Amino acid sequence: MFFKGHSLATVAEMGCCGCFGFSFARNEKKPNPVMHNGNHISQQLLLDDDVEYEEEDDEVEEDNDNRSYGEDMSDNEKRDHEEFRNPSKRSEDILLYRTQNGLICREFPVKETHKVVRSEDENGNKMVNEYVREYKIGSGSYGKVVLYRSQVDGQHYAIKAFHKSHLLKLRVAPSETAMTDVLREVLIMKMLNHPNIVNLIEVIDDPNTDHFYMVLEYVEGKWVFEGAGPAGGLGQRVSRRYLRDIVSGLMYLHSHNIVHGDIKPDNLLVTATGTVKIGDFSVSQVFEDENDELRRSPGTPVFTAPECCLGLTYHGKAADTWAVGVTLYCMIMGQYPFLGDTLQDTYDKIVNDPMRLPSGMNPLLKNLLEGLLCKDPTKRLTLEKVAAHPWVVGDEGPMPHFLCWCKRNKLRREQMSDGIITDALINTN
Repeated sequence: MFFKGHSLATVAEMGCCGCFGFSFARNEKKPNPVMHNGNHISQQLLLDDDVEYEEEDDEVEEDNDNRSYGEDMSDNEKRDHEEFRNPSKRSEDILLYRTQNGLICREFPVKETHKVVRSEDENGNKMVNEYVREYKIGSGSYGKVVLYRSQVDGQHYAIKAFHKSHLLKLRVAPSETAMTDVLREVLIMKMLNHPNIVNLIEVIDDPNTDHFYMVLEYVEGKWVFEGAGPAGGLGQRVSRRYLRDIVSGLMYLHSHNIVHGDIKPDNLLVTATGTVKIGDFSVSQVFEDENDELRRSPGTPVFTAPECCLGLTYHGKAADTWAVGVTLYCMIMGQYPFLGDTLQDTYDKIVNDPMRLPSGMNPLLKNLLEGLLCKDPTKRLTLEKVAAHPWVVGDEGPMPHFLCWCKRNKLRREQMSDGIITDALINTN
């Protein structure tokens, strides 16, 4: 966990695995969830939606704590979960259509390898193809993350390792397995290329083995915490820099009709040079157009928007923006804006309680937080307005406009088309 309890005064170091949906490797074993009154989950589960299991080397050790939505779900819960995972057109179908029609936003496609060669180097270190294993850096409900070094370019990579048999057995919805989640995450990451999003380098999937690997860029940096600003917070200067990167990456996702679904500090990683990268697309959804309606929020409870807590249909992009507000509040204040002792108590606070801010807070920052954490999604600040907000602009100036690969190609095609039309008119005359 990145945060413990109500305070961030003691900030845990965050390694690269944080942004891949896996908990940072620790020696202590995570306790089982504590149930209250048969209905309410423990406060710890309000802060972290990852359920961890341990995997020794290459054998998956299944754990009763693995997340599973099966026969123990009520009919309403099953319907809600299915409605979130299956909007009017499934994300997987949209992604496959985009892939088949070359509608991806990256100059160089993700490398796909269909053969796994497991060996050892001259020092006896385990290898997967060109990658030499160094050490495990995280684990989660689906697999593990291991640090590898490439013998080809000498660079480090964080590799998500899965067992396909385990993914196919682990149910995440009445009609879906964990394999669906992982493949959707892969398809989404194949679409994307942005400096504030973790980059997928290679997918290794040998049809003749049970092994499946996602090779991701390794981000060696940590959250910078030097005690600046309020106790537990990061201070305005660092928070502003981080927020600009988060907003830039999320605007890019939204412009491609992708809703992240679980924006929170655990899914944001800072490089050694201070660049924030968004990761963990395990619950993300893709839409055909601007209609981003969803119903059941799969994200972490304390980052859930009020409209999601009410069980109503909501807009995914606005819910992402609320989560950005909660993240900024955490960075500035060193605590959560709305956190109760139980799930229902937390939801009640999110929906009904006013946000508490210090009387001496920077007025511009106060205005920004109030706009981001506006309980009415129709009046909540959009990311475009956040990017232009005076506090965000600060002394650094306007946020740079990122012209992505697919939009550059579209402009180039339009310019070429205009040139052809102009030439035709000249020749005609």
